[in-house]
Amino acid sequence: MWNNSLQTFAVSIVIAAGVSLSACNAPTQETPSEAVSDSTAEQAKPEQANPTPETDLDGATVEQGTPVKYDVSSWGDKQVQPVSVQEVDQIKSTFGKVVTTDENSLDYASNPAVKYRFMDTDAPYLDLIDSEKYLELGWYFANPTDSDKEKELSKAHAKKSYQLARQLMNDDGGKVISDMLRGQIIKNKTIGGQKIELGKCEFYSCMLVLNKSGEQPAKDS
Repeated sequence: MWNNSLQTFAVSIVIAAGVSLSACNAPTQETPSEAVSDSTAEQAKPEQANPTPETDLDGATVEQGTPVKYDVSSWGDKQVQPVSVQEVDQIKSTFGKVVTTDENSLDYASNPAVKYRFMDTDAPYLDLIDSEKYLELGWYFANPTDSDKEKELSKAHAKKSYQLARQLMNDDGGKVISDMLRGQIIKNKTIGGQKIELGKCEFYSCMLVLNKSGEQPAKDS
Protein backbone atom coordinates (compact mmCIF):
# COMPACT_ATOMS: atom_id res chain seq x y z
CA MET A 1 0.00 0.00 0.00
CA TRP A 2 1.27 3.48 -1.05
CA ASN A 3 2.05 5.84 1.61
CA ASN A 4 0.39 9.28 1.66
CA SER A 5 3.27 11.04 -0.09
CA LEU A 6 3.36 8.63 -3.03
CA GLN A 7 -0.41 8.71 -3.37
CA THR A 8 -0.48 12.49 -3.46
CA PHE A 9 2.29 12.56 -6.13
CA ALA A 10 0.41 10.09 -8.35
CA VAL A 11 -2.82 12.06 -8.15
CA SER A 12 -0.96 15.26 -9.15
CA ILE A 13 0.45 13.56 -12.28
CA VAL A 14 -2.98 12.40 -13.39
CA ILE A 15 -4.52 15.85 -12.94
CA ALA A 16 -1.67 17.54 -14.84
CA ALA A 17 -2.03 15.10 -17.73
CA GLY A 18 -5.78 15.76 -17.92
CA VAL A 19 -5.29 19.49 -18.02
CA SER A 20 -2.72 19.15 -20.79
CA LEU A 21 -5.02 17.04 -22.94
CA SER A 22 -7.90 19.46 -22.39
CA ALA A 23 -5.76 22.39 -23.53
CA CYS A 24 -4.75 20.60 -26.72
CA ASN A 25 -8.37 19.86 -27.64
CA ALA A 26 -9.73 23.38 -26.84
CA PRO A 27 -10.67 25.66 -29.86
CA THR A 28 -8.03 28.20 -30.88
CA GLN A 29 -8.89 31.83 -29.97
CA GLU A 30 -7.71 34.87 -31.93
CA THR A 31 -5.40 37.24 -30.19
CA PRO A 32 -6.40 40.96 -30.18
CA SER A 33 -3.74 41.79 -32.80
CA GLU A 34 -5.00 39.03 -35.13
CA ALA A 35 -8.58 40.29 -34.82
CA VAL A 36 -7.52 43.84 -35.73
CA SER A 37 -5.53 42.57 -38.72
CA ASP A 38 -8.51 40.62 -40.06
CA SER A 39 -10.79 43.62 -39.61
CA THR A 40 -8.36 45.90 -41.46
CA ALA A 41 -8.07 43.47 -44.33
CA GLU A 42 -11.85 43.33 -44.61
CA GLN A 43 -12.09 47.13 -44.76
CA ALA A 44 -9.30 47.32 -47.33
CA LYS A 45 -11.30 45.35 -49.88
CA PRO A 46 -11.97 47.70 -52.85
CA GLU A 47 -15.55 48.72 -53.31
CA GLN A 48 -17.14 49.01 -56.72
CA ALA A 49 -16.81 52.57 -57.86
CA ASN A 50 -20.06 54.40 -58.52
CA PRO A 51 -20.19 56.57 -61.65
CA THR A 52 -20.10 60.28 -60.97
CA PRO A 53 -23.51 61.82 -61.74
CA GLU A 54 -21.86 64.54 -63.83
CA THR A 55 -19.97 62.01 -65.96
CA ASP A 56 -21.44 61.06 -69.30
CA LEU A 57 -21.37 57.24 -69.25
CA ASP A 58 -21.16 56.88 -73.01
CA GLY A 59 -18.16 59.22 -73.20
CA ALA A 60 -19.98 62.06 -74.94
CA THR A 61 -18.81 65.61 -74.29
CA VAL A 62 -20.88 68.67 -73.63
CA GLU A 63 -21.74 70.62 -76.75
CA GLN A 64 -19.28 73.47 -77.23
CA GLY A 65 -21.58 75.72 -79.23
CA THR A 66 -21.10 77.45 -82.56
CA PRO A 67 -18.19 79.90 -82.81
CA VAL A 68 -19.15 83.51 -83.51
CA LYS A 69 -18.26 84.61 -87.03
CA TYR A 70 -17.63 88.25 -87.85
CA ASP A 71 -18.19 89.13 -91.50
CA VAL A 72 -15.96 92.19 -91.38
CA SER A 73 -15.75 92.43 -95.17
CA SER A 74 -19.48 93.20 -95.33
CA TRP A 75 -19.26 96.09 -92.87
CA GLY A 76 -18.32 98.53 -95.61
CA ASP A 77 -15.20 100.37 -96.70
CA LYS A 78 -16.78 103.62 -97.82
CA GLN A 79 -15.14 106.86 -96.85
CA VAL A 80 -16.16 108.02 -93.37
CA GLN A 81 -16.16 111.37 -91.63
CA PRO A 82 -12.96 111.56 -89.57
CA VAL A 83 -13.24 112.44 -85.88
CA SER A 84 -10.67 113.35 -83.26
CA VAL A 85 -10.25 111.35 -80.07
CA GLN A 86 -11.13 114.57 -78.26
CA GLU A 87 -14.55 114.94 -79.94
CA VAL A 88 -16.49 112.83 -77.48
CA ASP A 89 -19.96 114.06 -78.52
CA GLN A 90 -19.43 112.98 -82.11
CA ILE A 91 -17.98 109.69 -80.98
CA LYS A 92 -21.03 109.02 -78.82
CA SER A 93 -23.33 109.60 -81.75
CA THR A 94 -21.62 106.78 -83.64
CA PHE A 95 -22.39 104.38 -80.82
CA GLY A 96 -26.01 105.51 -80.57
CA LYS A 97 -28.18 106.71 -77.70
CA VAL A 98 -26.64 106.89 -74.24
CA VAL A 99 -28.74 104.87 -71.80
CA THR A 100 -26.82 105.61 -68.60
CA THR A 101 -23.94 107.89 -67.62
CA ASP A 102 -21.60 107.14 -64.74
CA GLU A 103 -19.50 110.15 -63.79
CA ASN A 104 -17.74 108.27 -61.00
CA SER A 105 -16.14 105.60 -63.15
CA LEU A 106 -12.48 104.77 -63.78
CA ASP A 107 -10.48 104.49 -66.96
CA TYR A 108 -8.02 101.82 -68.06
CA ALA A 109 -5.37 103.08 -65.62
CA SER A 110 -7.84 103.66 -62.73
CA ASN A 111 -8.01 107.41 -63.28
CA PRO A 112 -11.32 109.27 -62.80
CA ALA A 113 -13.48 108.91 -65.89
CA VAL A 114 -17.01 109.12 -67.27
CA LYS A 115 -18.58 105.94 -68.57
CA TYR A 116 -21.33 106.12 -71.16
CA ARG A 117 -23.37 102.95 -71.50
CA PHE A 118 -25.39 102.36 -74.66
CA MET A 119 -27.27 99.24 -73.52
CA ASP A 120 -29.52 98.32 -70.62
CA THR A 121 -27.75 96.77 -67.64
CA ASP A 122 -29.15 93.29 -68.34
CA ALA A 123 -28.01 93.29 -71.99
CA PRO A 124 -24.56 92.65 -73.52
CA TYR A 125 -22.80 95.92 -72.85
CA LEU A 126 -21.48 98.59 -75.20
CA ASP A 127 -19.52 101.28 -73.37
CA LEU A 128 -17.47 104.36 -74.02
CA ILE A 129 -15.14 105.44 -71.20
CA ASP A 130 -13.67 108.93 -71.38
CA SER A 131 -11.00 110.40 -69.13
CA GLU A 132 -8.42 113.14 -69.37
CA LYS A 133 -5.82 110.75 -70.77
CA TYR A 134 -7.68 107.85 -72.39
CA LEU A 135 -10.64 107.04 -74.58
CA GLU A 136 -11.79 103.44 -74.27
CA LEU A 137 -14.20 101.51 -76.47
CA GLY A 138 -15.58 98.44 -74.74
CA TRP A 139 -18.16 95.85 -75.72
CA TYR A 140 -19.31 92.34 -74.88
CA PHE A 141 -17.37 89.63 -76.69
CA ALA A 142 -19.74 86.73 -77.24
CA ASN A 143 -18.84 83.15 -76.37
CA PRO A 144 -19.74 80.19 -78.62
CA THR A 145 -22.16 78.90 -75.98
CA ASP A 146 -24.09 82.19 -75.78
CA SER A 147 -27.61 82.50 -77.13
CA ASP A 148 -28.21 83.60 -80.72
CA LYS A 149 -29.51 86.95 -79.47
CA GLU A 150 -26.37 87.58 -77.42
CA LYS A 151 -24.20 86.69 -80.39
CA GLU A 152 -26.09 89.03 -82.71
CA LEU A 153 -25.81 91.91 -80.23
CA SER A 154 -22.12 91.25 -79.80
CA LYS A 155 -21.61 91.35 -83.57
CA ALA A 156 -23.61 94.58 -83.79
CA HIS A 157 -21.38 96.14 -81.11
CA ALA A 158 -18.27 95.03 -82.98
CA LYS A 159 -19.61 96.59 -86.19
CA LYS A 160 -20.19 99.94 -84.48
CA SER A 161 -16.70 99.81 -83.00
CA TYR A 162 -15.33 98.99 -86.44
CA GLN A 163 -17.02 102.04 -87.92
CA LEU A 164 -15.83 104.29 -85.11
CA ALA A 165 -12.28 102.97 -85.38
CA ARG A 166 -12.30 103.85 -89.08
CA GLN A 167 -13.43 107.38 -88.22
CA LEU A 168 -10.57 107.66 -85.73
CA MET A 169 -7.84 105.86 -87.73
CA ASN A 170 -9.13 105.60 -91.30
CA ASP A 171 -8.94 102.14 -92.88
CA ASP A 172 -6.19 101.19 -90.45
CA GLY A 173 -8.77 101.42 -87.68
CA GLY A 174 -10.95 98.84 -89.38
CA LYS A 175 -7.98 96.49 -89.62
CA VAL A 176 -7.29 96.98 -85.90
CA ILE A 177 -10.79 95.82 -84.97
CA SER A 178 -10.59 92.93 -87.42
CA ASP A 179 -7.30 91.79 -85.89
CA MET A 180 -8.71 92.05 -82.37
CA LEU A 181 -11.70 89.89 -83.28
CA ARG A 182 -9.28 87.23 -84.57
CA GLY A 183 -7.52 87.12 -81.21
CA GLN A 184 -4.59 89.46 -81.78
CA ILE A 185 -3.45 91.71 -78.93
CA ILE A 186 -2.19 95.19 -79.80
CA LYS A 187 -0.03 97.14 -77.35
CA ASN A 188 1.71 100.51 -77.48
CA LYS A 189 1.43 101.05 -81.22
CA THR A 190 0.64 104.19 -83.20
CA ILE A 191 -1.76 103.28 -86.00
CA GLY A 192 -3.65 105.68 -88.24
CA GLY A 193 -2.57 108.68 -86.19
CA GLN A 194 -3.75 107.23 -82.86
CA LYS A 195 -1.63 105.76 -80.10
CA ILE A 196 -3.16 102.44 -79.08
CA GLU A 197 -2.42 101.65 -75.46
CA LEU A 198 -4.17 98.29 -75.66
CA GLY A 199 -6.52 96.46 -77.98
CA LYS A 200 -7.79 92.93 -77.33
CA CYS A 201 -10.82 90.64 -77.30
CA GLU A 202 -10.83 87.88 -74.70
CA PHE A 203 -12.76 86.61 -71.69
CA TYR A 204 -16.14 87.99 -72.85
CA SER A 205 -14.71 91.48 -73.32
CA CYS A 206 -13.32 93.60 -76.14
CA MET A 207 -11.50 96.81 -75.35
CA LEU A 208 -9.67 99.37 -77.43
CA VAL A 209 -7.82 101.96 -75.35
CA LEU A 210 -6.52 105.06 -77.10
CA ASN A 211 -4.00 107.40 -75.47
CA LYS A 212 -5.17 110.91 -76.16
CA SER A 213 -1.74 112.41 -75.71
CA GLY A 214 -0.42 110.26 -78.53
CA GLU A 215 -2.84 111.50 -81.19
CA GLN A 216 -1.10 112.81 -84.27
CA PRO A 217 -2.57 115.59 -86.43
CA ALA A 218 -4.21 114.42 -89.62
CA LYS A 219 -2.10 114.79 -92.74
CA ASP A 220 -3.38 116.88 -95.59
CA SER A 221 -4.27 114.76 -98.58
